[in-house]
Amino acid sequence: MSSNPLLSVEGLTVQFFTDRGTVTAVNEISFEIQEEEIVGLVGESGAGKSVASMSLLRLINGPGRIVEGEIRYKDRTLFALEEGPDGEPRKREDMLSDEEMRTEIRGNEIAVIFQDPMESLNPVYTVGNQLQEFIKLNRDISKKEARSEAIRMLREVGISDAAERYEKYPHEFSGGMRQRVLIAMALACKPNLIIADEPTTALDVTIEGQILDLVQDLQEKYGTSFLWVTHDMGVVADICEQVNVMYLGNIVEQAPVDDIFYNTKHLYTDALLDSMPRPDRTVERLKAIKGVMPSAIDPPEGCPFHTRCPDARQVCEQTHPDLRDVSDDANIIHRSACLKHDIFNVNYEGSLPMTDETKRQANTSAGTTSVNETGADR
Repeated sequence: MSSNPLLSVEGLTVQFFTDRGTVTAVNEISFEIQEEEIVGLVGESGAGKSVASMSLLRLINGPGRIVEGEIRYKDRTLFALEEGPDGEPRKREDMLSDEEMRTEIRGNEIAVIFQDPMESLNPVYTVGNQLQEFIKLNRDISKKEARSEAIRMLREVGISDAAERYEKYPHEFSGGMRQRVLIAMALACKPNLIIADEPTTALDVTIEGQILDLVQDLQEKYGTSFLWVTHDMGVVADICEQVNVMYLGNIVEQAPVDDIFYNTKHLYTDALLDSMPRPDRTVERLKAIKGVMPSAIDPPEGCPFHTRCPDARQVCEQTHPDLRDVSDDANIIHRSACLKHDIFNVNYEGSLPMTDETKRQANTSAGTTSVNETGADR
């Protein structure tokens, strides 16, 4: 990993403690975001993407808790634990307090664009009032100055007649316009990093394209970094520079975007790419990923993807792969957690292939309850 990233995450683990058992929604993940970079966090629903992204701002509430790992932003420690005198984990002394997170980091340094703008915007206040209040609280300027800045930001994100629209309520905006308001709100305090949690999921393809173009233009203008959380590989191809692929709480592949698409190193990423429509080939029917994601309460032994993997072998049921550099190019870091690579030295080729029946039994044994069904976020 780089020596001076904007944000670094090391060994992050998040668990939810429920009546049905402990859900490990995020399992020892590590990644970085550089200055002026758009990094993708991609995977199916239930992979742990939203839990991972909200953990960066310590927005995980009970029954969830960050139980392990370190999160650093620039030279500041957002989260870190150490072993106390009693042998139990405790907050490290250099970790920011809740007050420091609230007043110095959230909104000012790291902002969030949420998935559904109708849930993020208060329906009884005008759009302008909400944007103005947010700016006033975070930038310590007068109400008049905040109003002028709010109108400027609405204009900046492509909303015409911004002064007039300032007085309108959220229900008077289209879905795409509401999403532009959230982008304006995120950019208003000039953060260095924005977490975009599937902000285009509810939009039609045309509006989604407009929002992605807008984000790229604004990112270039302001130099803001993004963590882009999505399940859509098409969005990843369009906007991201680095990509982290998540499955069942684990990052299973990590590489520059071109390598992810043209030199895929994990069979789950292969399956994601095969399941999406592509303009460069014609098929009668898209290839769906077989089965469903196993339970995060009782995940399968070995590789978490082996119960659905078309090339799973018996060794995949027995060995849990960590993330290792499997790049063919010394100038590129491409990590994968797939036992087919020689670097794991587990005799993958010599191991017997798993049958569909043994995969089904393994999946049934592990259970198929998604993270969402246990009360955790995606």
